[in-house]
Amino acid sequence: MHHPHVESPDIARQVDKLLAERGDGLLSIRQAVTLLRERTGTDRSDADLTGLIAKKAAYLGIVVLSDDP
Repeated sequence: MHHPHVESPDIARQVDKLLAERGDGLLSIRQAVTLLRERTGTDRSDADLTGLIAKKAAYLGIVVLSDDP
């Protein structure tokens, strides 16, 4: 049976912490993913981390910059 990926509480907490630290300034998705990898050692894909960051940032009303050209 396939189970959907369950977010690690540590990664979710680190995203919250990261957004709180940068909430008054601009943060790019690429910077945020890099910082999360450094802090947590996660091997989740960039797309997964980007989605989590974007979702949490939107919920908190924090602007993050897309790194797309």
